[in-house]
Amino acid sequence: MENRILGLHHITAIADKAKNNLDFYTKTLGLRLLKKTVNFDDPGTYHLYYGDEKGSAGTILTFFPYEGSRRGSAGTGMATNIGYSVPEGSFDFWMKRFEDHNVIYNKPSEKFGEKYLTFLDPDGLKLELVIPKNQDNRTPWTTDEVSSEVATRGFHSVTLTLKDIKATAAILTDIFGYTLQEKSGNRYRYITDAVEHAAIIDLVELPNEARGIGGAGTNHHIAFRVKDEATLMEFRKKIAAAGHNITEKIDRNYFYSLYFREPGGVLFEIATDNPGFGIDEEWDKLGSSLLLPPQYEASRAKIEAVLPKLD
Repeated sequence: MENRILGLHHITAIADKAKNNLDFYTKTLGLRLLKKTVNFDDPGTYHLYYGDEKGSAGTILTFFPYEGSRRGSAGTGMATNIGYSVPEGSFDFWMKRFEDHNVIYNKPSEKFGEKYLTFLDPDGLKLELVIPKNQDNRTPWTTDEVSSEVATRGFHSVTLTLKDIKATAAILTDIFGYTLQEKSGNRYRYITDAVEHAAIIDLVELPNEARGIGGAGTNHHIAFRVKDEATLMEFRKKIAAAGHNITEKIDRNYFYSLYFREPGGVLFEIATDNPGFGIDEEWDKLGSSLLLPPQYEASRAKIEAVLPKLD
């Protein structure tokens, strides 16, 4: 595997009620709960991870559910849309499922020659199911109600909404190795050939759009994938040399990370594949216990007392 950015690693968003979030993503959408832990900076708040069987990079969606938080507003300077890859012929199943579960959705449409179905999660976070041009053969997580014939395969793309795309596009192309694949109106599609899936970033330019306001139903940051810590630190050098303010390496238990805010306002993270989600639970037990960062273990009883119940 090359020392390159390997598409998307994970995306992190903000929610309101943790129980509503858990039920929607595991029951309605059929994702696996990978980890039930807490926010490193606010241990009284959950950090919930969802994805495929083993939390493969490019499938991981995480949430900070701040109970009682205000509803955010999508706008410029943030990721505004998450696309999931699904199989051809699955839209009828999903539209029926959305109707049965009172999920708001739009009729299927098309962009860049691919059909997509837009829907909202309980907090208004915008997501899409996309039938990709090239069949996605990633093995999905399935449930009794969501079979492999219709289940999500992982990320297809993420959309960033910006007042001006130039500086953001330069980071994608000059540092991250993406190329402009095609353009339609004010939407620019960038893609990397370093990986087959979770490889697309769409930039939408809206110079007169209001800046986004963080809160429930908005994305907090997007994370790009690298294979290991050595590659991570090589990218730190490149980003710092380009004049961007980037953090030191941070240990997030399941990966190592760097963070910087790109010029358009979106918080970017770069995260490693190692060590992965199997370091503190057996694979068949992922998500079954509350796991705390080591520095909070001594406060477990106090933390468990303030966290909302999930069952």
